[in-house]
Amino acid sequence: MANEILNKYPQAPVVGCVRVDNDADVDASVVYFTKKLDAEHLIKMYNLVNQEISGKVAIKLHTGEEHGPNILPRAWVKALQATIPNSKIVETNTLYKGTRYTTEAHRKTLEVNGWTFCDVDIMDEFGSVVLPVKNPFHLKEVSMGKSLVTYDSLLVLTHFKGHAMGGFGGSMKNIAIGCADGREGKATVHAVDVNNQPADWNAWPAKELLMENMADSAMATCDFFGKKITFVNVLRRMSVDCDCAGTAAAEPTIPDIGIIASTDILAADQASMDLVYNSAKNQDLVKRIETRHGLRQLSAMSEHHMGKKFYKLVEIE
Repeated sequence: MANEILNKYPQAPVVGCVRVDNDADVDASVVYFTKKLDAEHLIKMYNLVNQEISGKVAIKLHTGEEHGPNILPRAWVKALQATIPNSKIVETNTLYKGTRYTTEAHRKTLEVNGWTFCDVDIMDEFGSVVLPVKNPFHLKEVSMGKSLVTYDSLLVLTHFKGHAMGGFGGSMKNIAIGCADGREGKATVHAVDVNNQPADWNAWPAKELLMENMADSAMATCDFFGKKITFVNVLRRMSVDCDCAGTAAAEPTIPDIGIIASTDILAADQASMDLVYNSAKNQDLVKRIETRHGLRQLSAMSEHHMGKKFYKLVEIE
C-alpha cells in the first residue's frame, strides 16, 4: 500500500522521510499539526508528545539577539513553561560576537527580550562537556554546554525559519548548534578554528559539510536523552534569516503556517519542510534553503537513522 501513496503528497526535493495516509499500514512516526497559532494550541501540541518527558526538564529555544522581531512570543512560552514542572529555558553563548557572545551580555539580552519569567540556564556558563557521536559523518565527539547533562528530559521548542548558513533552522539546527558550547563546540560544528575564524562567514565551510556536522551534533544530544526528548516547531514569522540576525532580519514573505509536534526529530523537520514547500509565496524561503543546500539536513538525519522512513500528519483543531 505504501508504494501506491508515496507520490500522493508533494515532498521537499530531498526527502528524509515520506508522508503517508493516516490509515496506511506502515511503520510511521506521528506528526501533529495545527494551523492555530496561540498559547493554547502550543500547550495542546506539547501535551500530545510529552509522554516520556519527566524529571528535570530543559526547554531549548532560540532566545534571539536584542529586539529580534521574529522570536517566539514570550507570552506563549511563559504559558507553556508554567505547565511543565521542574523546567527551565536553556541556551548557550554564541560563536559570533553579537549580544549573546559572553554570559554577561547574554543575560542582558535575555532581559531585553523578555525571557524573565523563569530561570534561564546558559549551559556553557561554567564550561563544557563532551558527548560522543556514534558512527559519525565527520565528528567523533562534540563539546556541549556543561549543564546539558544535568537534565533528565529535553523539549526542543523551535522557531522554524531560514538561516544564513544552514538554509533553514528547525529542530535539528536548534540542538546541533544551540546545545554546542559557544567556543569549541560551535567552532567544531562549523568546521572552523575557534582561534582563527575567517572574518567573512561566506568563507566558512558550509553546504554539505555543515549539514552533516549538524546531524552528528544533533545525534549526540538525541542519543543522550533517548526517549526523553520531544520536538515542537512553530512555523510563524519565517524570515529567510535566523533569529541570530536580530533587527537586521529580513521581513518574512511566506505566510504563517502553524505548529508541528512529534517525538521524531526527522519527521518534525521533514513535515515542516513539506508544509513550507506546499505554501503560497514560499519562493524567498525556498531559495534560501536550496542555495545553502539546507535539504541535506534531512537526508543526513535519515542516513543517521534519527527517524523513521514514513510519517503520518494528524491535524489538530
